[in-house]
Amino acid sequence: MDKVLREDAEKIIYAALQAVQPDEAVRRTLRDYRFNTGRKILVAIGKAAWQMAKAATDTLGQVDAGIVITKYKHVKGDIPGVECYEAGHPIPDENSFAATRKALEMVKNLAPEDTVIFLVSGGGSALFELPLIPEEELQKITLGLSNSGADIVELNNVRKRLSGVKAGRFALACYPAKVLSIVLSDVLGDPLDSIASGPAYPDSSTCAQAKAIIEKYKIHLSPEAAALLEQETPKELNNIETHVNGSVKELCAAAARTVEEMGYKALVLTDELRCEASSAGSFLASILKSHACSKQSLAFIAGGETVVRVTGYGTGGRSQELALAAAPGIAGLEGAAIFSIDSDGTDGPTDAAGGYVDGESIAALEEKGINFDSMLRENDSYHALEAIGGLIMTGPTGTNVNDLAVALLKR
Repeated sequence: MDKVLREDAEKIIYAALQAVQPDEAVRRTLRDYRFNTGRKILVAIGKAAWQMAKAATDTLGQVDAGIVITKYKHVKGDIPGVECYEAGHPIPDENSFAATRKALEMVKNLAPEDTVIFLVSGGGSALFELPLIPEEELQKITLGLSNSGADIVELNNVRKRLSGVKAGRFALACYPAKVLSIVLSDVLGDPLDSIASGPAYPDSSTCAQAKAIIEKYKIHLSPEAAALLEQETPKELNNIETHVNGSVKELCAAAARTVEEMGYKALVLTDELRCEASSAGSFLASILKSHACSKQSLAFIAGGETVVRVTGYGTGGRSQELALAAAPGIAGLEGAAIFSIDSDGTDGPTDAAGGYVDGESIAALEEKGINFDSMLRENDSYHALEAIGGLIMTGPTGTNVNDLAVALLKR
């Protein structure tokens, strides 16, 4: 492993993640907001929920009632006046459902002068859920869509119609209270009705779109679930105000600033990367190969969210698979490295944020008797990268704004 390039990667990752922490954006919105005279109820959902809730209570002081619903191992301590729950992601579990019922209890019977401070971040679709079908079927549908390669917008279009809180239904439950939403976007283009499946925003998707997604991925539905796909979602809400704070654009911009400071020339390729992870890795590798004769250090940056079509039985995530798939394309190329991370710090169902490879990675795998093709085919990027020191471990980062992939050429 090229230690200098690996150190450069770590510096870029740290700086980019620091730049997209939600704390200051939450504080700024709440400091400037003119609240009504009634109660303040805090509901925070998603992978960054604890961080956002802590910033909110630090700004406001103790709220009248509050709840955090976040991923396992993402609660970092007590928050005065706020109950903290951890639940299942990417597949909702019984803790997701129980915590959501608790949140709905908190917003019952509110008055027009009350305000629900709704803090939303990526992962909210799984963590904030009250299914209208049996829980086991919802979990099966979610897993089936994810493993088939459905992207986040497709997945959410279906889940909205099977839920009692998505697609604006949570805002309806809060009525007549005002809902102030502060959103950390993890969906490309920041569509507010898709981030966390839009619990407090009018839904623009249609029944026809949801049914087409089910047909595309050949997902079996019970008669009850199929009937729900025929019911339109709320299209108007008059008790909401929404602020978007943080997105993948900021993540890419922060990475670009950092690499420039480190002596690389930065080129942001896209902040809307959406394709299969292995294809993205191969593409980034081909870019480095085409610039191999450059005498200038270069950094190619891509942000977005890829997908993995699961065909094997290994362990990994989209960022790890992107990195592993890039390795053959830069094998033997001096000064070349590619890394990718999920900005929340957890890539798929693993404890890694993502993966790193360089020109020495394929040789390192071969030296250990590990067959690259077999590991990629089995979607076992985690163990392949673990064997050669290529896992990137950050722990929960407190933010969630899609993924960052960077291809480095150091001269």
